[in-house]
Amino acid sequence: MNQSIAHIAIVVRDYDEAIGFYVDKLRFELVEDTYQPEQDKRWVVVRPRGSGSTSLLLARASSAHQETFIGNQAGGRVFLFLRTDDFWRDHAAMLEAGITFIREPKQASYGIVAVFEDLYGNLWDLVQFTDGRP
Repeated sequence: MNQSIAHIAIVVRDYDEAIGFYVDKLRFELVEDTYQPEQDKRWVVVRPRGSGSTSLLLARASSAHQETFIGNQAGGRVFLFLRTDDFWRDHAAMLEAGITFIREPKQASYGIVAVFEDLYGNLWDLVQFTDGRP
């Protein structure tokens, strides 16, 4: 069996502001932005640059109920983990881009890690694994 996670949907308030954050600030690649007239939605996919295949589907909230989850995808826990091959390079670039880190970098048994928030307040780890894990 060969399986992988293709997309992770993240609920956003607005497609264009989310694209601006992920592409302009986090330097992700915009993979697709296609209007779907039958649903009056856009299929917007972004992903980190590099060899990984998992991407984010930026899903605009389409109801008041869905809007309550914007910025709280995981109940206040770290939601996503952005792996890097050079922690200090990416940390500096993110600070320069105005990304807010809510936990400063620390050396852990598995590598270097810091927690940042996206434009809606979802928490992410920026992590460089140094213990040999893929």
